[in-house]
Amino acid sequence: MRKLSMDELNRLTVADFKNTRKFPLTLVLDNVRSLHNVGAAFRTADAFAVEKIWLCGITGRPPHRDITKTALGSTDSVAWEYAPTTPEVLHQLKAAGYMLIAVEQTTTSVLLPDFAIDADQPYALVMGNEVFGVEDEVLALCDAAVEIPQFGTKHSLNVSVAAGVVLWEFISAMNRQKSS
Repeated sequence: MRKLSMDELNRLTVADFKNTRKFPLTLVLDNVRSLHNVGAAFRTADAFAVEKIWLCGITGRPPHRDITKTALGSTDSVAWEYAPTTPEVLHQLKAAGYMLIAVEQTTTSVLLPDFAIDADQPYALVMGNEVFGVEDEVLALCDAAVEIPQFGTKHSLNVSVAAGVVLWEFISAMNRQKSS
């Protein structure tokens, strides 16, 4: 066994990535305070060919060296937009046909592996603040909430880790449906 070289990875150029087919997934960062988490979300969105990231409220925006350090250039490849409030973005996404999914532990949340993902449905996945989670006003606008099953004592994950887990579950389900 050996690691693959950069040439063997067949990485897309930024221009090619921008023209490649994306999964019908949009990531909405609701007042995420850590710039490193924002950068990691960009990197994950690039890895999983997500349509777009919405940066809302206090969420930091590129260019910023702490975002750039973690994003490793993905702020150039992933489409993104800023909005002062998350509700205005959710209203716009809902009108465009997206199902709004909060990634949050709520009284009605569904465990992620039990959530029925439809490959033909566009989804907006809402990730909340590292301390306070998804705001109540934002939760009220969401169609559903999913939570990641956890078996330890903390019952919380870093927001960028949670984004990676949820995106992978959605993409895996979409790929299974498209190939069957």
